[in-house]
Amino acid sequence: MVTIAGNLQAVKQRIAQAAAAANRPSQSIQLLAVSKTFGVAEIEAAWQAGQHAFGENFVQESLAKIAALQRLGIEWHFIGPLQSNKTRPVAEHFAWVHSLERDKIARRLNDARPPQLPPLNVLVQVNVSGETSKSGVVPGEERALADAIAGLPRLRLRGLMTIPEPTDDPALLRARFARLRALFEALRTEHPDIDTLSMGMSADLEAAIAEGSTLVRVGTAIFGTRPAPAGTA
Repeated sequence: MVTIAGNLQAVKQRIAQAAAAANRPSQSIQLLAVSKTFGVAEIEAAWQAGQHAFGENFVQESLAKIAALQRLGIEWHFIGPLQSNKTRPVAEHFAWVHSLERDKIARRLNDARPPQLPPLNVLVQVNVSGETSKSGVVPGEERALADAIAGLPRLRLRGLMTIPEPTDDPALLRARFARLRALFEALRTEHPDIDTLSMGMSADLEAAIAEGSTLVRVGTAIFGTRPAPAGTA
């Protein structure tokens, strides 16, 4: 029988094999389990199997899970688009935000971050594919936003994130990941403490790791097919 624990082990094996192929230690790549739309039971099953960092896209859905699982000490990452009116709960309950794309949101997160918590780890999302429907700054604009974040005391700039347009062309996919890696390396000349490239998901984590990803966001390969949203067939 397929289990979350079994799926998790299979994903870790994929990461280890991809790391070996890229001559990288597997420990240099963090696995983030994307638990959006899945329930407390599934998250706890993954936690029991050794997974302690989880990614969520929707604020209201995530707050209920965070409250229910508070005893586990989970590291929560917010990875979805973030609206101005949702910055406070994210600043109060998450350890990471992967999807920062506006100076205004950065300032609101900074102002709402409770002083008793460590600075909020943030990544700038870059739209490397140029999709009009995709969030993220245009390549070349990440530096100005990174500079602004670096001046905010309750935020900690950690690096860059991208979600490239799906493609069946392996070379194009690798090129998009390579583009974010190049932007990351350029940004390190001014911000040498950044250490995180968040790129790669269930279908393309091998290509992302080959191009230098340090954090892969995996949902379907761990939890299975996502449940249909409420109200759909």
